[in-house]
Amino acid sequence: MELLLHRFDLRLRHTFTIAHDSRDVQETLVVELRDGDLSGFGEATANAYYGITIDRMITDLGQLRPQIEAGDWASAEALWAQLHDSLKTNPFAQCALDEAAHDLMAKRAGKPLYVHWGLSIGQIPLTNFTIGLDTPEVMLSKMQEMPWPLYKIKLGRGDDDLALLRLLRHQADARLAERDWTPPGPVRFRVDANCGWTADQTLAYAPTLIDLGVEFIEQPLPADDWAGMARLRADSPLPIMADESCITEADVARCADYFHGINIKLTKCGGLTPARRMIADARQRELRVMVGCMTESSVGISAIAHLLPLLDYVDMDGSLLITNDPATGVTFDYGQVRYAAENGTGAALVG
Repeated sequence: MELLLHRFDLRLRHTFTIAHDSRDVQETLVVELRDGDLSGFGEATANAYYGITIDRMITDLGQLRPQIEAGDWASAEALWAQLHDSLKTNPFAQCALDEAAHDLMAKRAGKPLYVHWGLSIGQIPLTNFTIGLDTPEVMLSKMQEMPWPLYKIKLGRGDDDLALLRLLRHQADARLAERDWTPPGPVRFRVDANCGWTADQTLAYAPTLIDLGVEFIEQPLPADDWAGMARLRADSPLPIMADESCITEADVARCADYFHGINIKLTKCGGLTPARRMIADARQRELRVMVGCMTESSVGISAIAHLLPLLDYVDMDGSLLITNDPATGVTFDYGQVRYAAENGTGAALVG
């Protein structure tokens, strides 16, 4: 067994802005576990908000190289458990390693990962395409550039948000009318306020959001505003999904009393292994379940794809937001995921 670490600078198609960040390049780390002719791949991006750098991930994984390369683990779950105490302060690094281990184990079994898990892809959700927070003109141009059946709109500026969303709704409807075919139903929206609203604003906006075709609101309040979220859980006519409030497995139980659903990020929770446990826990608590992505390559996006049979919603458009994807893997057809022919997650580095 050999541990290989590959760092890349992913160039974004457009400057990507949310309420607390703006960037044109995304640093990412791809972990490769090579075993003879087989390689498993996983990925995690740098994230300033959570204090994660590529160098830190390389250092933390490098210190565990002897344990990883010993290969004395019978499953990806076993490797995750073996190394969790060492990586519990760096879930991003553990995520990349865990994805690579799952990919490798499924390749050893000669199966796509979802088959290895005993899942079927007969019915899986569409992915949204994200429109990052920007000027109205830029956000409109992004929508024009990428016709899609389902958009996730990044908001969080407050009083201008409804006017902006009305503009985007008009653009989506006009674009749909121009097409020479009819997709199944109207273009739908999801709204991610990135902790930028208050409870009063959210409740005031909700009726208009419904009229504008919004399915749910993601993390409208700061992660520590539990009183405000309790109000929304009780009074919002739209489902409220947790993002920043749901990071680890322990957060699922608490979120059940404050949200209608959770958005799981593999990098934040530590990979596919804990994500599957979080999904099972959420189902027992009758929560809706979404998995989201970072701005990552086809390596990380392909790993997410194998969770689709377990999900209500998914946000896995990260590879569509970059111009220099260093990998191949799943592709998309107007929001529908198309799996790669290869076993495992289907991801492979180019060249």
